[in-house]
Amino acid sequence: QVQLVESGGGLVQAGDSLGLSCVGSGLPFSTYAMGWFRQAPGKEREFVAGIRWISDRTYADSVKGRFTISRDNAKNTVYLRMNSLKPEDTAVYYCAAAPPGSAWEHAYWGQGTQVTVSS
Repeated sequence: QVQLVESGGGLVQAGDSLGLSCVGSGLPFSTYAMGWFRQAPGKEREFVAGIRWISDRTYADSVKGRFTISRDNAKNTVYLRMNSLKPEDTAVYYCAAAPPGSAWEHAYWGQGTQVTVSS
């Protein structure tokens, strides 16, 4: 079955950088759109960044210029590099994998990794 395993979360200070990784298995990784979502306490899950193929990237306005999504299809891994972190970036970050031609609503999800940014 499809499995997505995130890693790299932690506690950092405002202005710091952090990198997240997500390894996928049980799916034709290179053909899937990969994304990162986050959910803060008391809030809905929101889109952070997505990547289709190698270079078709999209970002939420709140993270543009600070976060970078990338993927290594040979390693079945998607990354999220987060710079200039702010306390409002605090959330559980989830990796998502959407089949070709599907919306994120039909994605597979990882278990999430906590990112906490202190002020």
